[in-house]
Amino acid sequence: MSVCDLILGQTFDVSGNPMTSPWQEAVAVTRDSAVLLKDGRIEQVGKASALRRQHPQARVTDYGDRLICPGFVDAHVHYPQTAIIASWGKQLIDWLNTYTFPEELRLSDPDYAGIIADRYLDLSLAHGTTTVCSYATSHPASVDAFFEAAETRNLRTIAGKTCMDRNAPDALCDTAQRAYDESKSLLEHWHGRGRAQYAITPRFSPTSTPAQLEALGALWAEHPTCLMQTHLSEQVPEIEWARGLFPTARDYLDTYEMYGLIGERAVFGHAIHLESREIDRIAETGAALVHCPTSNTFIGSGLMDVAGLAARSVPLGLATDTGGGSSFSMLRTMAAAYEVAQLRGTALHPAQLLYLATAGSARALHLQDTIGTLAPGYEADLTILDLASTPAIAQRAAEAENVWEAIFPTIMMGDDRAIADVWIAGKRWVTG
Repeated sequence: MSVCDLILGQTFDVSGNPMTSPWQEAVAVTRDSAVLLKDGRIEQVGKASALRRQHPQARVTDYGDRLICPGFVDAHVHYPQTAIIASWGKQLIDWLNTYTFPEELRLSDPDYAGIIADRYLDLSLAHGTTTVCSYATSHPASVDAFFEAAETRNLRTIAGKTCMDRNAPDALCDTAQRAYDESKSLLEHWHGRGRAQYAITPRFSPTSTPAQLEALGALWAEHPTCLMQTHLSEQVPEIEWARGLFPTARDYLDTYEMYGLIGERAVFGHAIHLESREIDRIAETGAALVHCPTSNTFIGSGLMDVAGLAARSVPLGLATDTGGGSSFSMLRTMAAAYEVAQLRGTALHPAQLLYLATAGSARALHLQDTIGTLAPGYEADLTILDLASTPAIAQRAAEAENVWEAIFPTIMMGDDRAIADVWIAGKRWVTG
């Protein structure tokens, strides 16, 4: 008979989408609460006193006033770029040529890919992230290395081979046929194995020929339960580049749409400089967009219109975008999202920021019934936040007049020290 774990603390509870309805009606924090875990899932959520009476044999972990959250969900990362994070002075195209492509070449070595995958996942876990959606490199071994590392930790992850057949070093390029064949082989091996899911992954249309995009569109049509992830409208020069490469396309989004690469399970990273037709089409199809605020500011891309896109009911996720993003921390990413929104004239509420990093990103990745919410039946991935992790945070939280004022300093100033604990599929994660 399995033993239950009873986790006590304050709980972050989500019942709706605070980006499209009043946050007060969609999100709450409950004091003196508890989460009962059994067989890797959440069994019950309720008042601590009641659950303790109902389950006297449960193992109890009492976190006091710490905040029990769903594990953070990072909806757009490049794990191969772990070692080049915080590299100086480049914008998108120069960033790729100067830093990204040389580093991705190194992951042709399966042993090195394994080292980077282990390093990336441990760094992310230390910052409270329990699910990531990652690009690999064009080498199938880099996909295997990532999923193997995730499987060892029992993490729910999504990843895919990054497909490119032009405008990249020859050693990183495949062909339309290889992209199809290798992606198909990888997805047949990994998609649905344990907690792994596969994403069909053209890097972005400027590095794929029409033939390759057509092949990947065909593969997605054959395997519609997979996600399709790529980049969209990150920087103005990139958009002009795409227009020149696809002269018949109506806009950047159309460079994907022409080849069947749009739909409800499409996930587009960045999406900063969208045209009205693109927004209309994304809203119509139910495709998701992922906000990467530290990356968008670090490499000078621009300021995503989160409030405007939310008003169109576009599913929105949040992401570090390692390594163009300058942090492994979803707390720092939430802080950057707040700052970007302020520059666009909107003050995102802490309830909205936590939602984007948990249930919102889960929804963007079509995992909204699996992770991202503290509710019975969900997988028991949890992050426990210490709301007084540093003297600076503690002194501000002590002056708070309500729970959201106590949480907000941790969002704005928190780092890995704020991560009191992490649970993966109902088991406490122990580093090392």
